Formats: sequence, C-alpha cells, structure tokens
Amino acid sequence: MSLHCHHDRGTPARTSTQRVTLSIDGVPVTVPAGTSVMHAAAEAGIDIPKLCATEQLESFGSCRLCVVQVKDRRGYPASCTTLVEEGMEVTTENDALFRLRRGVMELYISDHPLDCLTCSANGNCELQDMAGRVGLREVRYAEGDNHLAETADTSNPYFTYDPAKCIVCSRCVRACSDIQGTFALTTTERGFESRIAAAGGDDFLSSECVSCGACVAACPTASLLEKSVIERGQPQRSITTTCAYCGVGCSLNAEMQGEKVIRMVPDINGGANHGHACVKGRFAWGYATHADRITTPMIRSSIRDAWREVSWEEAIAHTASEFRRLQGQYGAESIGSITSSRCSNEETYLVQKLTRAAFGVNNVDTCARVCHSPTGYGLKQTMGESAGTQDFDSVMQADVILVIGANPTDAHPVFGSRMKQRLRQGAKIIIADPRSIDLVETPHVRATHHLPLRPGTNVALINALAHVVVTEGLVDEAFVAARCEPEAFAKWRTFIADPRHSPEATAEITGVPADEMRAAARLYATAGNASIYYGLGVTEHSQGSTMVMGIANLAMATGNIGRPGVGVNPLRGQNNVQGSCDMGSFPHEFPGYRHVADNATRTLFESTWGVTLSAEPGLRIPNMFDAAIAGSFKGLYVQGEDIVQSDPNTQHVTAALESLECLVVQDLFLNETAKFAHVFLPGSSFLEKDGTFTNSERRISRIRKVMRPLATYADWEVTQMLANALGYPMHYTHPSEIMDEIASLTPTFQGVTYAKLDELGSIQWPCDEAHPAGTPTMHVEEFVRGKGRFMLTEYVATEERANRRFPLLLTTGRILTQYNVGAQSRRTANVVWHPEDVLELHPVDAEDRGIRDGDSVGVQSRAGEIMLRARISERMQPGVVYTTFHWPGSGANVVTTENSDWATNCPEYKVTAVQVFRVEQPSAWQQQFARFDAEQMALLEAESKSKRDHAPV
Repeated sequence: MSLHCHHDRGTPARTSTQRVTLSIDGVPVTVPAGTSVMHAAAEAGIDIPKLCATEQLESFGSCRLCVVQVKDRRGYPASCTTLVEEGMEVTTENDALFRLRRGVMELYISDHPLDCLTCSANGNCELQDMAGRVGLREVRYAEGDNHLAETADTSNPYFTYDPAKCIVCSRCVRACSDIQGTFALTTTERGFESRIAAAGGDDFLSSECVSCGACVAACPTASLLEKSVIERGQPQRSITTTCAYCGVGCSLNAEMQGEKVIRMVPDINGGANHGHACVKGRFAWGYATHADRITTPMIRSSIRDAWREVSWEEAIAHTASEFRRLQGQYGAESIGSITSSRCSNEETYLVQKLTRAAFGVNNVDTCARVCHSPTGYGLKQTMGESAGTQDFDSVMQADVILVIGANPTDAHPVFGSRMKQRLRQGAKIIIADPRSIDLVETPHVRATHHLPLRPGTNVALINALAHVVVTEGLVDEAFVAARCEPEAFAKWRTFIADPRHSPEATAEITGVPADEMRAAARLYATAGNASIYYGLGVTEHSQGSTMVMGIANLAMATGNIGRPGVGVNPLRGQNNVQGSCDMGSFPHEFPGYRHVADNATRTLFESTWGVTLSAEPGLRIPNMFDAAIAGSFKGLYVQGEDIVQSDPNTQHVTAALESLECLVVQDLFLNETAKFAHVFLPGSSFLEKDGTFTNSERRISRIRKVMRPLATYADWEVTQMLANALGYPMHYTHPSEIMDEIASLTPTFQGVTYAKLDELGSIQWPCDEAHPAGTPTMHVEEFVRGKGRFMLTEYVATEERANRRFPLLLTTGRILTQYNVGAQSRRTANVVWHPEDVLELHPVDAEDRGIRDGDSVGVQSRAGEIMLRARISERMQPGVVYTTFHWPGSGANVVTTENSDWATNCPEYKVTAVQVFRVEQPSAWQQQFARFDAEQMALLEAESKSKRDHAPV
C-alpha cells in the first residue's frame, strides 16, 4: 500500500440532503449544502493550497493560503471558511491569486529554518509541499526578529515540539480540543509573540497532555514530530491493521521501513476511530520487539528446573505426548485450554476446536469469564444476543448518556473522546460510579448527575431508577406492547413498583440521595434518545448478570432500543474479548453462542470437523482450579493469557497451577503464569500475523502482518501443529481459510470473508443474507429472540461487606497509560506516567489512619495482604479505596476474593472488604513473590548463559 493513499479535502464533509450546484474553474460541482468551497473543489479534483485546514477539523481560516476569487464578491475569501452557494462561480488560479499565495508563503518561510535537506520531515512536510505548490523561489525579507533559536521541548517520550518550526496554524490546538477533548494545548500571546503552549505544566510531559498524538498528526511541519521518525527517517510503506489494546479496536496504519515499524498513524477511514488514537495504540507498540521477547520454545520437568531451549518439533511432540499421557492416566477430562482475548478470532476458534475435537472435551474457557461473561448471559436472556446493540458513532445522536461502572476516558479513551464531543454539543450525562471519574467534572464536561453508589449496590440502584419510570408513568407503553413479552412485563411491572425498590427505600443501601436517583431516572426516561454504556463495574460483581438484565429492563421499558442514539452498550475491556466469546470459548457453547447440548448444532460441527463431540459442558476456569487442587485436572494449554496476575485470589490460582503435571503457556514473554509452566511456546504479536479482531461494537476488523513472526510461527500455526501432533488433522494455509470455516458454521458470520473485509474496511456482525454489509444497530424491527423479555432483578447484598475488622471497600480499575496485566504497556515508555500501582483513598480515611500522601500502606482482606503507596484523593468517597492491577508485584488480586457472579462465575473484583494501615515493608506475599520471580528469572537466564557458553566462537 502507498504511504499517502488518503487525500485530505480540507474541511469536514457535510451530510445535508439539500444539494447545491456551483462552478469551480468552469467545472460544475454539486455538493451538500454547508460544504466549503475548498471541499467542493477537492471533490471535483481541484487542489487548493492550504496549511491550517484539514478535513478532521472545522475550518479556521488563519493561513490565508487557500484564498480564491468569487464572481461578484469583493476581495479574496478563504476557501476553507467560504460556504458554497447555488450558482456561485469560483476561480482558484489566476495571476492575482498566485502573487497573493506566494507572498503569504514568503512570510512563513522568512521565520522558518531553511534546513529542508536535513529536516526529519523532509519528503513528508505540508509546508515544504505548499512552498513548491505556490512557486516560492526566494525570500526577499532582510533578517529581522525570528524564532529560529528557540529550544525544542523533548520531554515527552514519544514526540518533540520544536517552536522554531512552528507556523502557529493552531491545527494542534484545535485537534486537542475538537478531537481529543483534553484542551491541553493553547496559543499564547498574539502576533509575532504567538506560541503553542501545553497547559498545566512547564513542558509537554508535566502538562495536561494525554499523549494521544492528535496534535502530532495535525501538525503540517516538523514542529510536532515522532521521535521514531527523527531517529530513523521517513517510512516507506504503510499497512492498515487494528490496535491490539482495548475493545475500541482502532484502525491504524503501520508505517514501515522494511520490517521495522517507524510509527503508527490512526486511519482516517477507521470505522471505530475515524483517524484518532490514544497513547497506547499510537505510541506504545514497542513491546512487540522488546528484548524480553522469548522466541525459542522451552521445556522443563518441574518449575524448580532451569528451562531447556528445544526445536519447535520437539516442543510440540513433547506437549502432545504429555497431554495424551495425562488423559490415559487420569481420564479424558483431565486436560483443557484457556483461549485469549488478545489473540485473533481465527486463533481463538482453533484453540476451542483443538480442545473439543483433538482433546475430545469441552474444557475450554476464556478471560471473558472474569470480565464480561455476565454481559453474554444477561443480554441473551433479555434480548436474545450476547453483545452490545449499537456502533460507537451512535453516541453522537444520544441526548442523554448513562455511564455505569465504566471509565471511558481511561479504559476506552478514543470512544471517551467521542463521547466528550457529544457532551460539548449539549447531550447530558449521568455517571453511576463510586469514584469521581474524569467525566463527572472537567473544565469542559460536567455530569448532570453523579450517583456515587457504594460498591456492590448496583442492582438496588437500577431497580430504583426503574421504579421511578414505572410509578411515574414514564414507561414507553407503545414500545413495550409492540416489542416485549406481555406476561413477563406485567410480572416485572408489579415487582419493580413495590415500594421496597423506591429511591427512598434504597437510598440507605446505595448511599445515593433519593432525589438524585429520581431526577436521574426522569432525565433518562424523558430526554429523547437515551443510551447506556457500562463496563466491568457492572459485570464484576456477585450480581453481575442480574445487573445486566436490570440495565436491559430499563432500556426496554423506556423504548431506548433499536435506533441510533440509544441502546445497551458494554464497553469490552480487551481488543478481542467480544471475538473470543463469539468464537465459542465458553465450555457450554459452540461458536455463535449455541449450546453444546443442542443436537442440531452439534451435528453440524461434527459433520464439518469429522469427529464425535461431547454434549456435556466442560469446566469453567474456577472449576479447573478446584479440580487441579483436588487432583483430577492435570494439564492446561493457555494461549495468550496471564491467569496468575489477572484472576482473583492469586494464592488459590498459584496453588492450582502448582498441582498441574503439564502447564503449557503460549505467550510473548515469560509472564507470571509462565513461571509455573512446564512448556513455553513463543507467541506472536499483532504485527506478526494476519487475522481479525472483533471490538465492543461487534466490528470485525483485519489485522495484517507487517513483519515475519520473530519466533517463526504465528499463534494459529502453533495450535495447528499441536492438533496434528495429537492425531487430529488441521491443514489451513492462511487465516482466511479459518474465517471461511467460521462463516460456514456461524450464522452471525455467514457473509464474512477477507475479500469483503478488504472491500468494506470492517463489518459489524450479524453479517448474513439479510445484512450483507453488517448491522450497525441491533434489534431494529424486533429483538433477536423475537419479543424482549423482562427479567426480575431482586437485589441480594454481596456476602463481601465492610465490618469492624475490614471497614473499607476496595474497588479496582484501569488507568489510561497502562493496560490490564501490563505485559505490553509496561515494556514501553508509558511507564513514565504510571511506574507503579497506588492506592487511592479519601482524605478522611487517610487522616483516621495517620496516612500521608506517598506513605507505604498495607491493604489487608480476608484473602491476603499487600503493600501499596498511598495517594490521597478527593475522587474517592469516604469508605471506598481504589487501585489498578497493572504491575504483578503489586498483587492486587492477592486481596480480591473468590466471590463470583451467581450465573457465570465472573469474579467480584469490584467489592473487597479491606483494612488499610501504615507499614514499613512489603507484605509476606510480596516478599515471597520477589524471591520466586528472581528464582524464575535466574532459571531463564541459566538457559541463555548455557547457550552463550556453548556458542561457536
């Protein structure tokens, strides 16, 4: 693919149905009303010079390079700010315009370094291009005041700001405000003294900048430029792929020199991100070639032994032999697999196929068990489909947005930016969260209602909101009558109208004032299009599934389903957590969420796969752990997950893994789980393979190989080799063939092919005969299950509650610059912003315990104890503390308990009763972790040393 395949039309496209016809340089052009003359000219193939204009931003009119002549109009108006009119006659080129533009460019260049040959942007600089475009050949102005000696700001780890090369076009400032919504950049002073400055700090690093890169992408010169380009030079080719971090699924262009990535640039045509990105996707991809990558298979007899590097053939043969031995000795059910939400759809599909067809069991599960499994269960029960209802663009038509247990600006930042755009346009937002997250109040966004509920009381809150809707006559009776099961609704109406569900009755449970709950419910039910976005603060509870059903009940009761601007929208945590569920990673379901006990479905898979399949659901992850400790579960294949760090009650998890006779881990790095492994199979990053990811909005997007796998094979090839070694034949030559098989067996993927993905860019499932281009909005005419079903959602208090011994409630979440277990993001410069996990607590709780900001504090629960550094924060409410889980040595999941959702076993990460106190040293677990970590790294290093000692001289 060429590096510059997109032609920027200068100003955003308009969508008005009213059409306007004008003439530009004698060429008739018809465009929507509201279109700029510049954009209209571009549509006609006429290129008007520009510097301050770009189609990602509204026009500004500052550079004066895009001037044109309009018949019967005085002067030379800027084409970016001049709107088309019927019959308008525009001239873009004549002698007068030539002289004007060249004079403007001469002024710019008079205060710009003339170092084009040695400039890092040489060959990819709009200023350079425009100087050539307008015919500039000399600068006649004598030397005077200039900015050429100003010092560059190199504080940001990923890009530099060189004021000497800045033309103060304000594109970066507008990108920061209009696209990102952070308002971290500003233009100071006026005239010659104008400067771009980062707000809230002395330089970019200490400022409010979130390093999303929007300013860098917008800059038309080398003033804001990636350090990787400065160090390596301009890239030569570009390949479009999909980010491997969160569930937004941003489309990115990997710009390459040979097989080396020079930079990642967000793709303007990306359906999920529209040319925007965050600090992780834009810059934090260096982990893929980090020195910690393990690229040779390794085996060992016990976790106390040194690793031994082996060939792929020996590693695969050994693994297959061990799994067959275990099944012969302990029974077929003694082994299983865990699929990855970071691997592709095709790879995940193969792991569950391997488990069911080659192992002959349904013992397969996925990390979605511990994050969004209640979403699958709750939405399936109520609406008939285990996925969100909208596309991300839908939020731009929402009038009120209810965010529950999610923090979009930290965990899904590109979508968070889009949501903030809509809020600045006038939409209202209700936040239900124990913390004051960013969306509660910033200088430019303020929540209409913040409902700071106590952790664990979600169901009581959603029932109170629904009670107001039902008892105040706010139900959309026509929608319910036409679209929902009448008997189920009647039962629910009676149940929810009970006074025990009223805001007044539940205020003591939730800690939210009754009048706030009433006002929020009225706003949601009456303000037009109302949408709900939720995250792990909904699902990771003992009543996670109940809460998802409660959310669906509220949306159905108010008719907020089946059109743009509304819906029930789970924000998926990882890049392919939706896809891993779609692909049949749960022990009770085949791909497409069809139960293994369904004879017709099983027969379909049996005929294609050529084996007899079990009708019995297999073990879930918690069952695997319990069975391992009990001695009946002996072998586990884990692809791309770090269950030791990510699953609750770490000490229980490690006890289970130490009970296994053969743990096989396939990953990029020796993660915490791999330290308990007997076989290590090197994995491949998203840059090293072809495939697809499915994001939070059901959008299937291509990932494309930009470099050869460092360990020789992509993950799908390794799984295929293992299946063949086990005697079950797999002979795919490319992931597109795996997708063809998925499409043939899965109704929602029926029309998906790589050819169609390449043509359309991405597709939202269901994609079938009825929806050949995909389905942005679900449940439009009717629900997938036919009629929507209201479910009774009785509030049951969690067993995990504060008491005299453990008076505080700990809840957990993410931070912007790090990601999940941190295996990727910790191996990038993002550690500059978040070098450790800290404990946030309210000043009152800190004062009660004599804790000062920065003190080392012990966090103790009934499951365990850890030490963290204290951060005193007004964002917390008294009685609630918060931490992240990005650093393995922090041990956040040492203190989380084994409580889980009643329907799906999703762990109750969000509610752990703890005590907090000052300490002088790490906890006993952390000290033991440090010893074990050092021991395991020494065992890894022993193999490397042996290899060096025996290397030929």
